[in-house]
Amino acid sequence: MADNRVARGIVLVPCLLLGAAFLGTAAWGQGAAADNRGLAAAIGGALLIAGLLSQLGADADTNPDDTDDTP
Repeated sequence: MADNRVARGIVLVPCLLLGAAFLGTAAWGQGAAADNRGLAAAIGGALLIAGLLSQLGADADTNPDDTDDTP
């Protein structure tokens, strides 16, 4: 299956935004949110790592026209 840069970007942006929101909640949470600081930090960190890992892929330039079909 071909590597798709657009799909990786679609995964990266929500992961980074949601991860930052959860980390912000963990840092500045007050009231009921303060009770779940550890959970918010864990979810935020996991989302950030998942978004960054989605960018690790084969960036090889695979062009189907460059195949060598000599017998």
